[in-house]
Amino acid sequence: MRIREAGDSAVVADLEAVIDPAVNARVVGIAAFLRAQAIPGVRDIVSTFHSVAVYFDPLAADVSAVDAALRAAAAQAPPAAAGRTIEVPVTYGGEDGPDLEAVAAVAGCSAAEVAERHLSRTYRVYMLGFLPGYPYMAAVEDRIAAPRRDTPRVRVPAGSVGIAGRQTGIYPRESPGGWQIIGRTPLTLFDAGATPPALCAPGDEVRFVRAVGTLASDSARSSVASGSARSSVASGFSRTGDPPAGTPCITVLRPGLLTTVQDEGRWGYQHLGVPVAGPMDLVAHRLANALVDNPSDAATLEATLVGPELRVEQEVWIAVTGADLQPSIDGADVPRNTAVKCGAGSVLRFGARRAGARAYVAVDGGFATRPVLGSRATHLLSGLGGIDGRALRAGDRLPLGAPSADLQVRRHNDRGAAVGSDLEVRLPAGGARLRVLPGPQADHFDASAVEALQRGRYIVSPQSDRMGYRLSGARVPAPAGEMISNVVVVGGVQVPPSGEPILLMADRQPTGGYPQLAVVIGADLPLAAQLVPGEWVRFEACSRAEALAALRAQGGRPRAIR
Repeated sequence: MRIREAGDSAVVADLEAVIDPAVNARVVGIAAFLRAQAIPGVRDIVSTFHSVAVYFDPLAADVSAVDAALRAAAAQAPPAAAGRTIEVPVTYGGEDGPDLEAVAAVAGCSAAEVAERHLSRTYRVYMLGFLPGYPYMAAVEDRIAAPRRDTPRVRVPAGSVGIAGRQTGIYPRESPGGWQIIGRTPLTLFDAGATPPALCAPGDEVRFVRAVGTLASDSARSSVASGSARSSVASGFSRTGDPPAGTPCITVLRPGLLTTVQDEGRWGYQHLGVPVAGPMDLVAHRLANALVDNPSDAATLEATLVGPELRVEQEVWIAVTGADLQPSIDGADVPRNTAVKCGAGSVLRFGARRAGARAYVAVDGGFATRPVLGSRATHLLSGLGGIDGRALRAGDRLPLGAPSADLQVRRHNDRGAAVGSDLEVRLPAGGARLRVLPGPQADHFDASAVEALQRGRYIVSPQSDRMGYRLSGARVPAPAGEMISNVVVVGGVQVPPSGEPILLMADRQPTGGYPQLAVVIGADLPLAAQLVPGEWVRFEACSRAEALAALRAQGGRPRAIR
């Protein structure tokens, strides 16, 4: 077993890099053993095809202790016992399986034979990833193994059953996707309100059986008998609805370009394929909360490039941090990084962007949208958190929590807090130098790749979002061959075959198929979060000691405000 650090907040243990049931039983067993230890400071434990990743707070857990725990688990943990056997009804072909004929052409057989061969095997669930509850299963027969589509679809319906190489999987909800779709199931793969929320778990086995009828229309879907309580291809997430009458609220008059509810993220569920999400700029989020006496994990609003227009329905204290989007209340400029009292009926607006990409709005008591899996953080692709898992819209009413006792005293004294210049969030001046540590697959690359990454000057492309930044510029030599899907970390610098790096950000998926050469240190991720398309990025190596020192200094800012 090979154990290595993945940036400053994760450690990855790799067994033999193969898709093998015995290897996978070991990693699932190691992950279960570690979860039972309840190691202080550990946030998440994730098993994949052949590896185990431990995510931790580097200021609360020592990397050497995490490393030792991993080694002990590898030596002591028994392989995981066989899981459940789950029957999944499928209709093949037609509108439910638009790629069945194409797979048949590759296989040199009929579409009916492809379906029969797919039905003939029992598949092991090796891991969950890509989307919450998405099972990666293997292995389909060599005869019907088919490569991914050359051009991914923009929309793959929920319940779609696909093939990619010798893997097969099921899309839990509508999303983009590049697998060959051969059929569809009516089962709900993920329901955030259920226990457990995911239908499948690593180590389970799945048998596909024929369903009667077609699932292409909602009316037909409701008639399919699945033999499971998890029937109906639904999103699995209940809707928020308007807050009850009398609830303190803020009303969205205009939503801005992209405004979402964010708290510190949805930790503890990555092993089920659930992304962490949370604020892109964690420091600005925490500073905003500190200014209005909220705990650091209270929910704020993250506004991207163009801010929203919000009407305050009752007296509140507000703080705006992060990007300079020229905030104002009722036409009067609002100083950034300062707590300001707003009277009932006041309107918070934003002007043109001066610097940075993302501003944060905190109110006393926080935004009290319904938590999903313990967090209010919005993840758009998964449809989790915030208001129905989406960006804000005009007419939304955001419920507010109760303010702290300290803030109620401040209200009486009519006095707000402000941030000193030494505590303000750093904003890029046309670009940023980002410090990096070795990535979890650094040993897949030769020395020229590390040198190329540090020599190169990259531009943030317009194809960038909360999931990641595509960087254009100098090419980094990519390793030969394909990598088996593995864990990915926030700040990871992936290198696809094109050689143009991808910087993974807050909404990154728990697993991915491109190797990560380096990882941006936690202290520099807030600076990366404030970059806009067209600005430059350079990477420079640093030591773990330097990374932790920078993180400790950064963590002192909210405490200094308090």
